[in-house]
Amino acid sequence: MRTRNIGFTLLELLVVVAIIGLLAAYVGPRYFSQIGKSEQTVARAQVEAFAKALDAYRVDVGSYPATEAGLAALVTRPADAARWSGPYMPKVLPADPWGRQYLYRALSATEYDLVSYGKDGVPGGSGDDADIANR
Repeated sequence: MRTRNIGFTLLELLVVVAIIGLLAAYVGPRYFSQIGKSEQTVARAQVEAFAKALDAYRVDVGSYPATEAGLAALVTRPADAARWSGPYMPKVLPADPWGRQYLYRALSATEYDLVSYGKDGVPGGSGDDADIANR
């Protein structure tokens, strides 16, 4: 009577490895493209949170912070803001999802620009490199 060895042959193992490789090649790019979309979504949400805090600052003080004071005016009272009743944001201002600070510029007492230059960190771009701004 002959006994048969129980196990997998080399061919069976190669087929399984090939199937796993094909699945990884198909799913991987879709998964990593979702990560880029989520970073863009986080940046938009942070810009909206800054906009609400800046609006609250404007209601209290009468104008948006000066460019020189920047977003730090949402956390610490600027010298020229007598009616400041903050802080309007947590003690540590969040960076954008790519680790850079948001760029703030006061255009007038009633207008401002707030922007993150996206993944590439330079103005313009599309996809993950697109700028996220308040307008």
